[in-house]
Amino acid sequence: MKKITVVNAGPRKGWNTDIIISEAAEGARSAGAEIERFDLFRLERYTGCISCFGCKKEKFKGHCICRDGLTPVLDSIRESDGLIIGSPNYLGNLTASFRALYERLVFQNLTYNKETPCCNERPIPVLLIMTSNAPEGMYDEMLKGYKASLDRFVGPTEIFVSGDTLQLADYSKTDWEWSLFDPERKKQRRETVFPLERKAAFEKGVWLAGR
Repeated sequence: MKKITVVNAGPRKGWNTDIIISEAAEGARSAGAEIERFDLFRLERYTGCISCFGCKKEKFKGHCICRDGLTPVLDSIRESDGLIIGSPNYLGNLTASFRALYERLVFQNLTYNKETPCCNERPIPVLLIMTSNAPEGMYDEMLKGYKASLDRFVGPTEIFVSGDTLQLADYSKTDWEWSLFDPERKKQRRETVFPLERKAAFEKGVWLAGR
């Protein structure tokens, strides 16, 4: 049985990122994969890479030696046959929690050696999910950068984007004005397009488990 590690780098339970990641995970499970899931905002305290260079020592090659809340996540990914990781877009990038894991995941496999720049001897397929209030396609260049690094140091990566998302169930119940967009149009999209994205994410999970 294949093992897929699922990582949620968003804070909001039951909302866009959580929903799309859960659909992808269910797709992988339906294809026979074992799922181990982590919600980064609910882990014990952790940091991004502290540049200690411990992972460059021969006896620790490919292993981040920093021990904190991310250690079980990194261990799980190392033992997995695939990775599903998702984050909302915050201020034009993925969350700080995503970045912390991304730094530690990639840097442990980077060697600074011309002949063998990557020490990861077991690449695994990756599904990188981003949800965003902005229109789909707006952050394609940013995501290409993440894809390039993940391709090289973790494994072949697919990108899945759910854009123009609904942020609140009822915008009218807030005491500030949402004049940048039309809440009714966003609600309509949630009812018509988002279910299709959920289905597509499920199929991506099936695909990942079959790699």
